[in-house]
Amino acid sequence: MVAAALKAHPKLNASLDMAAGNVVFKRYVNVGVAVDTEHGLLVPVVRNADQKSISRLAAEITDLADRARKKKLKPDEMEGGTFTLSNQGGIGGVGFTPIVFWPQAAILGVSRAALMPRFIDGEFKPRNLMPLSLSFDHRIIDGADAARFLRWVCESLEHPFTMVLE
Repeated sequence: MVAAALKAHPKLNASLDMAAGNVVFKRYVNVGVAVDTEHGLLVPVVRNADQKSISRLAAEITDLADRARKKKLKPDEMEGGTFTLSNQGGIGGVGFTPIVFWPQAAILGVSRAALMPRFIDGEFKPRNLMPLSLSFDHRIIDGADAARFLRWVCESLEHPFTMVLE
């Protein structure tokens, strides 16, 4: 879903070439996935994430995370990311400010979902909410572009059956 969002919003899958003084729009989507290990945070990269099914992505992320925790990743498996996804929800996080990994343009932080009251149609109703935090490089992305990207991600989460499943 994030890979599809990056295809729809290419500024978030870009980087700055400081030497040439221009923005480089990536033609590939390589998503870094932050993994908490006893040795610190490691960020293995899922290459060509936009070309993989949900089941293949799940299997690859599981494999990368397992090998990260066992210190069995190769150095090149942590290079070449165009965007990063960080999930603090598994350890109980309710919100955080993720730091963009240069030269990437953005990072999405996912916090723990919780049942919360929301005022809807004149009354409070329980709703499952999952806080998302997007940090981005303002030299490439403005607030409106960031909001459209997050809205795209939220709508995909709210209506998962609109996504192509394999």
